[in-house]
Amino acid sequence: MKVLVLGGTGVISREIVKLLIRENHEVSVYNRGSRPTSAAGVRQIVGNRLDRQAFEAAMRSESFDAVIDMICFNEADARSTIAAFAGSGAQIVVCSSVAAYRRPYATVPTVESAESLFQDPVFSYAFDKAEVERYLATVIKDQQVPVTIIRPSLTFGPGAANVGVLRQNYGIVDRIRRNKPLVMFGDGSTAWSFTFTPDLAKAFVGVLGKEKSFGEAYHACSEERCRWEDLYLEFARVLGKDVEIVHIPSELLVAANPALFSHLYFEKTFPGLFDNSKLRGIIPDFRCDITLHDGVKMMVDWFEQEANQVDPVKDALEDRLVELYRGWKAQMKDLSEH
Repeated sequence: MKVLVLGGTGVISREIVKLLIRENHEVSVYNRGSRPTSAAGVRQIVGNRLDRQAFEAAMRSESFDAVIDMICFNEADARSTIAAFAGSGAQIVVCSSVAAYRRPYATVPTVESAESLFQDPVFSYAFDKAEVERYLATVIKDQQVPVTIIRPSLTFGPGAANVGVLRQNYGIVDRIRRNKPLVMFGDGSTAWSFTFTPDLAKAFVGVLGKEKSFGEAYHACSEERCRWEDLYLEFARVLGKDVEIVHIPSELLVAANPALFSHLYFEKTFPGLFDNSKLRGIIPDFRCDITLHDGVKMMVDWFEQEANQVDPVKDALEDRLVELYRGWKAQMKDLSEH
């Protein structure tokens, strides 16, 4: 197939491009050109999708069998994608997110048909993804555009900037090695399945050309059952160290820094367990094969090679949160003794 990836150099999309190449598709990517694609044989189209008129005109002059939109973050992006490709005959695969679901879930493990979409703009990422899906639903119904929606959960891979409670990335490794505590939201027992990018790519590529997927939405997530605290414990195991974890309620964390911690309060305090049965209805052999251990080892290897810098602001914030935690704990102890 002749496939266009909008994006193509991001954490998830680079793995999609690699898999498309391995499966002998003809691949083009559209992006701003700030990070050249490293995959041989890939055509790069340089442009800015936010220049709506130029983007849509350029895309109408092209011909593709399928388009995978990895940079659709709000309704305006979705409208532009449809304007660019509707009527071309191309299947349009849009990357949404499980964040688009309303919480609490109606089902655990979560099943697509039982859930509704997020409606509170206070958490803009989730609301905007839900708005994308609400708009696409009208297009699918009214214009019969062949749209397929994929909803990833939290996904890690080389290039990721979202690892850990503070999204502190290499800071996790650094703190464990320096015997510094790591902050965990709640008591760390929230059930979760951590997904890694090579597994997720199989969903985006696997739905291509599947007419039964048109007009449908699928989550595509690991089904290995973990707890959030297992993420830090696995980093410690891979590093051969012990780790101290301190627990702070998510509502206190989001009060301290809404921009950094809203994802915990609005999304990750609810179980992140998702049933892939619907996706396996069109991709029967779909499985996420990368275990938490192997995925964490992959991330540590990447950190050591390319991303071995500590964010000093986040490191100082984590130190301050640990200090506050210890002060609260000491006060609680004083209460129990009087």
